[in-house]
Amino acid sequence: MKPDVAQVLADLAGRVARNAAPQIPAAQRAGELGLSAMLLGLAAEMWDGAAEILVRENAALRGLLASGARVSQDNARRRWLVELAGSRDGSLRLGALQSANAELRVALIALHAELERRDDPEAKDLEADIWRELVAGAERRRLSGSPV
Repeated sequence: MKPDVAQVLADLAGRVARNAAPQIPAAQRAGELGLSAMLLGLAAEMWDGAAEILVRENAALRGLLASGARVSQDNARRRWLVELAGSRDGSLRLGALQSANAELRVALIALHAELERRDDPEAKDLEADIWRELVAGAERRRLSGSPV
């Protein structure tokens, strides 16, 4: 969801305002109108699934962090991971879900960096789980018209 729906809608508002001016050439206005229609369709699709995607992703990230707390060799990181793994989404507002997601991702990055430096099977297994979740997250966020 990057850019997020609010950014797309703000961009569209600017496009509408600029294209309302009478001196805008018809061809440019037509192009902007087509782009605006496409962006509105994408924004509608992103908006419809945003909360579900974030709730599912936050739960998956918390699960990975809980696993990370069990295998981390850094005591401070372990305490941080335990705290975040035990947190819950207190609101379904997109801003709150996105904020929680960002915090969880920071911890996941720190955990992942630790795991990449290690050669033990426990670390490699969890690293593989992290990569599987990152791929699954990309799939959840893929838009219906995406060629990939």
